[in-house]
Amino acid sequence: MRRSGKAVIANASIANAAIAAVTLTALCTGAWLLSSGTQPHNTPPQPSAQEAQQAQEAQEAHADASVRHSALPATPALPPSPPDRIRIPSLRVDAPLMGLGLTKTGSLDVPPAGQRNLAGWYEAGTTPGETGTAIVAGHVDNADGPAVFYGLGALKRGSTVEVDRRDGGIAVFTVDAVEVYDAKDFPDEKVYGAANRPELRVITCGGGYSRATGYQGNVVVFAHLTGSR
Repeated sequence: MRRSGKAVIANASIANAAIAAVTLTALCTGAWLLSSGTQPHNTPPQPSAQEAQQAQEAQEAHADASVRHSALPATPALPPSPPDRIRIPSLRVDAPLMGLGLTKTGSLDVPPAGQRNLAGWYEAGTTPGETGTAIVAGHVDNADGPAVFYGLGALKRGSTVEVDRRDGGIAVFTVDAVEVYDAKDFPDEKVYGAANRPELRVITCGGGYSRATGYQGNVVVFAHLTGSR
């Protein structure tokens, strides 16, 4: 039986709210930097302050418009279907997706660190393309070098993210914003909260770096569904 839109949003919100420790600690050790030093050219790219400000303004404008006009999504939501692969053409990312659950401490689990070109999606929440907020996460690096989402901080607003679904379709998302947050200031509701249209979050580690504790925060890509094929 197909779930109603309101049920999808409610169920996804409940599932996403279960993610208690949002810093994705296992993603953030910076194993490559620890093994190769902390030279500036080793650190992954981050969105600039200007880009972050523009992204914030764009998100606020969308939220205001939605409230004023009760805007419906321009692209129809897709039925639920697990994702199998994620592609970000501008970053040359083309990676399989595995299902992720929660650890015993309530944080989002992560793909095996040894598999550099592997990402995961939170399978208790929304599937990419259906109404709600779908969550994808992956490593920024491992002991051997850059991993699947090393370049995520360089992604630009308007870029495309494609997700291959198990039903044979492809969900196409457009990037609204790329932001970086310190772990202590991570905005849980903004990242994991319910949405009235199909949205996607792609998360990896970023921000400042310390040899003692690894990366100090997370890079988060905000995107919404703009097509399918």
